[in-house]
Amino acid sequence: MTRAVFLDHPSLDLGDLDLAPLHAVFDELVLHAQTAPEQVAERLAGAQVAISNKVRLDAATFAACPELKLVLIAATGTNNVDLVAARAHGVTVCNCQGYGTPSVAQHTLMLLLALATRLPDYQAAVRAGRWQRASQFCLLDFPIVELEGKTLGLLGHGELGGAVAQLARAFGMHVLLGLLPGRPAADGRLPLAELLPQVDALTLHCPLTTETHNLIGARELALMKPGAFLVNTARGGLVDEQALADALRAGHLGGAATDVLSVEPPRDDNPLLAPDVPRLIVTPHSAWGSREARQRIVGQLAENAAAFAAGKPMRVVS
Repeated sequence: MTRAVFLDHPSLDLGDLDLAPLHAVFDELVLHAQTAPEQVAERLAGAQVAISNKVRLDAATFAACPELKLVLIAATGTNNVDLVAARAHGVTVCNCQGYGTPSVAQHTLMLLLALATRLPDYQAAVRAGRWQRASQFCLLDFPIVELEGKTLGLLGHGELGGAVAQLARAFGMHVLLGLLPGRPAADGRLPLAELLPQVDALTLHCPLTTETHNLIGARELALMKPGAFLVNTARGGLVDEQALADALRAGHLGGAATDVLSVEPPRDDNPLLAPDVPRLIVTPHSAWGSREARQRIVGQLAENAAAFAAGKPMRVVS
């Protein structure tokens, strides 16, 4: 009998998903809304499969759960699972991949369009009654930028970066690719010092590693064109948050938007949550969260479980 325990299923399912594929691959599937660190080992007792989105599975967990054979991560990132300890205890770890490409790509373009059209400023103006008091039919207090003919720089050109590039080209943008630190030189990939002065907008789609931590700092922001846009839908640690807040206050950038912060949920002292930071849009790590994307995760979790049971595990990360 295969017993699976999902430690934090509402982090994936808001009550709008079909979990039948998951129920079908296990004899028993136990769902928990939340699991505190001190509850993990107890709840996984007797289970062969652990499913987790953000609940941490550490070395102590694996030592306390000898029946555990498989960990299914309901996400791509593996930082909440001690992969070394899992391997040492003979536990296979599988993640989900590529499920959110359409959702994150459209969110990236939405943020870029909102910056270019000054959408938050115009919304605020209407709510404040400024249009109602205008002397003519329209209100054009905030400069609007057309994306057509502008240059977009991409840092990270995998599946997601490629999808964003395709959407950007549909708006008539030129696309340039950046070379990530620690990566070998490649045709068509520009070092940051060459890329940044050329772009009217920069979007980030790369993983957070020791090489990419604070990839965009004060020096890099200063290299960008005055009035350029920055959009981050990847990981918060890619951007030096204090440096970005300073650049926005100084008026160097045309605006910035981020779906991610260095600590999530964020602390009140995060520099990008200060009320005086201008031309900044922050969304709450929601780019990935369309119902369609979350349903793909359910499907991949079920696929990973079935493949493991058949002796042909897939999407293995440890």
